Amino acid sequence: MADLLQDSELKAAQETALALQAGLNTRLLGQAELVKMVTVACLARGHVLLEGLPGLGKTELVKGVAGLMGLSFRRVQFTPDLLPGDVTGGPVLEEEDGKRRFVFHPGPIFGNVVLADEINRASPRTQSAMLEAMQERRVTVLGETHNLPDPFWVLATQNPIELEGTFPLPEAQLDRFLFKLDVRRVGADTLTTLLTERRRGRPPEPSPVSTAGGLDSLFQAVDRVFLPKAVAGYIARLVNATHPEEPSAPAKVRQYARYGASPRAAIGIAESGRAHALLHGKPNVGFDDVRAVAAHALGHRIVVDYKAKLDGIGGKDLALEALATVDEMATPMPSEVA
Repeated sequence: MADLLQDSELKAAQETALALQAGLNTRLLGQAELVKMVTVACLARGHVLLEGLPGLGKTELVKGVAGLMGLSFRRVQFTPDLLPGDVTGGPVLEEEDGKRRFVFHPGPIFGNVVLADEINRASPRTQSAMLEAMQERRVTVLGETHNLPDPFWVLATQNPIELEGTFPLPEAQLDRFLFKLDVRRVGADTLTTLLTERRRGRPPEPSPVSTAGGLDSLFQAVDRVFLPKAVAGYIARLVNATHPEEPSAPAKVRQYARYGASPRAAIGIAESGRAHALLHGKPNVGFDDVRAVAAHALGHRIVVDYKAKLDGIGGKDLALEALATVDEMATPMPSEVA
């Protein structure tokens, strides 16, 4: 087990994390909960799927992540005719000293923060090019493996209503995303601030909140946040409760779910729980940290059946049902005797 965080280390890491969150809140107005979850995902080094209508600031949010962390930003605009090589890069024939040879030219995925814009518009063949990159942090082209920059995040967007010419993401790719977050519209007060304080809606240019060495220290601090065995057991029971064949599954899960969340979901909840705890200045993960992140990590990993779709029930609804019914402790505590 890694050594526990000292108070001074915890405070320094929390200050950097809060600075990142504050910078994103300045860049994207009126979206505090969304910004918080994106911050948690970045601290946990997990990929994020942002779902929302056009014009809500998804692109500016992703650009802000790169700018505030002082990292390289790349954008891939996914279209039906996009090929895998357009994302990963490929060999190009070059001539030097009279000799010709193929030289690998990196594609736009070779960046620290990659915006996969409208990822559901790409064909399944092109979507599959993202799988190895998102899980292994590398790409293989013509049998040759190339490592991606470190750190590396994919923040993808998709439009929930414009379905013509789109290809739903397969479960294997959805499972690579730590969180799926809904980007909702803002209220009139936020719109008024946007109109009066930002010409043409342009957000302020971000200034990095830390150096490269500072980011390494921040990620190391997240890794050293302690996960108690009782909390780990709670995460395991939550994930098991999303499977309809489990006796502990809520009635609604048994009625509507076809398949539950994967072990990768449990790992994601643990890592994002560590990040959430650090953001709140805690050296260990609590049950409250798990409750704060679990629905975002589970909802897109639960496969529902046709009855659920007819009744308007989604995976996130079933995740919230599991959260509402699974006890934090494996054995309920005995009631106090008066």
